[in-house]
Amino acid sequence: MTDMENLDSNKQLDLHFPMMENDEYQKAQDQEIKLGIEQGLDVSLYANPEYNWLQMEQIRLGLKDKVEAALYADPAYNYETMRQVRLGLCAGIDLRPYIDKGFADDDLKEIRLAILNRLPIDKWLWEGMCAPQIREVRFGLCEHLDITPYFDRQYNWMQMQEIRLGLEKKLDVSRYANHLYSHAQMREIRLGLESGLDVSAYSSLVYSATDMKEKRRALISSKKASGAGSAEKKNAKKSIFDTLDKKEFVISVEENGNKAFAYIPWVPGNAVMKEDIYHDLEQRGIVYGIRHDAIDDLIDKRRMNEKVLIAEGIPASKGQDGWFEFFVRLDLPRIPAPLPDGGVDYVNIEAFEMVDEGEKIAVYHPAQKGFIGTNIYGESIHAENGADKKPLRGVGFTIAPDGVTYISRMNGKFEFIGGRILITNMLVVREDVTAVTGRLEVDGSVHVIGSIYSGGYIKATGDIIIEHNVETAQLIAGGNIMIKKGSCSKNDCFIEAGGEVSGSFFEAAKDRKSVV
Repeated sequence: MTDMENLDSNKQLDLHFPMMENDEYQKAQDQEIKLGIEQGLDVSLYANPEYNWLQMEQIRLGLKDKVEAALYADPAYNYETMRQVRLGLCAGIDLRPYIDKGFADDDLKEIRLAILNRLPIDKWLWEGMCAPQIREVRFGLCEHLDITPYFDRQYNWMQMQEIRLGLEKKLDVSRYANHLYSHAQMREIRLGLESGLDVSAYSSLVYSATDMKEKRRALISSKKASGAGSAEKKNAKKSIFDTLDKKEFVISVEENGNKAFAYIPWVPGNAVMKEDIYHDLEQRGIVYGIRHDAIDDLIDKRRMNEKVLIAEGIPASKGQDGWFEFFVRLDLPRIPAPLPDGGVDYVNIEAFEMVDEGEKIAVYHPAQKGFIGTNIYGESIHAENGADKKPLRGVGFTIAPDGVTYISRMNGKFEFIGGRILITNMLVVREDVTAVTGRLEVDGSVHVIGSIYSGGYIKATGDIIIEHNVETAQLIAGGNIMIKKGSCSKNDCFIEAGGEVSGSFFEAAKDRKSVV
């Protein structure tokens, strides 16, 4: 028997701390402590009001994963820093030295992922480096690039990204690797280089990114049209035989290296062959997703002055986020519908869903990994994985050993309120309640299928729902009271509720604050 089992369980469950923010905040803290006790953990490590419930959760998960949670059980660490340290410890990585250097939260995430991929990230960190900058370094190292052209603290992460994308496409990034360029200016120069343009025509710092974009597009249009215009002038005095060996065409790369298009201008004697297209693709390093049928069609059918897709990569696809599949209804019509006479219909309200002990109520479907893409250069495109959701909280259920199936622990009323599952005890009375029935006192809720007549008495810590009428009776509820048809009493009918009281009508009914 463990030390935890030797503790008095009643005292453990009564752990309570004064203070903090509001009742819901404190309930969330208490819930983390109770979860730890139920899982047989030493909750003394985090049973401290200085921790918010998110920090408590990270310490509890560390204890559950059997890592040394005491290494990060420090109120000075926010919950995301705790999370990254915990995930690192699970993989045998100690991130605390990086915290001492001033890194936290998403910075630690990028460092952890780099170490998991066995990248020499320590060599490429500087003080004050932000998470997106670390990510760009990590992506470059993953692609085995020489990242020195953009490893400079003068670059923000968007500038670093533009230089990295150029390196991945084997461009001459020295044409725009200048911290005086904005990332948008860098992008326009990079796209020009990808299209084989003479970017010197617009790469001056005096041009804004918008100016550069306009000039880049003008160069592309001019390049497409130049074949026909210049050919006519040059060949005006040449014989037809002198024009038969022209090889004028343009291959443009678009969508960040994911597509390549060929354009053959109509020029007298322009005799572009398939070999010319393939040779140009080889020179540019375009090796993936080549559409041979499109190239055949382009040349065989002489599709002049037409932009034709000749190579296409596979874009990266983000993984699906985690999601919960519920097997009970969450959208019950709790608000009564209006009636033609101006009243409201309480009779057809479904106020709750009943579940049985052992019934499956929900299944969590974990987040999926993203699908890595491939550009036309044969290079992998990073894919973002889906995001997992936190486990559902609440009472009255248990999680199966598979860690994803939620099962009811009792026959009772199911509610899903504020993202929490609440399954509470409910007594179903399938007859009328009278003085003969006796006093009904229930720790939970009561659902009466019939009516309540003279002398009826119900006291419940939860809700009371009456399908039909209420006459002279006493109803006391810690939650809501709903009388679907209404209350009609010749004498006194006493109704007390901690929540709302609703019904089609009320006659001779009195409410009161306390009942003896």
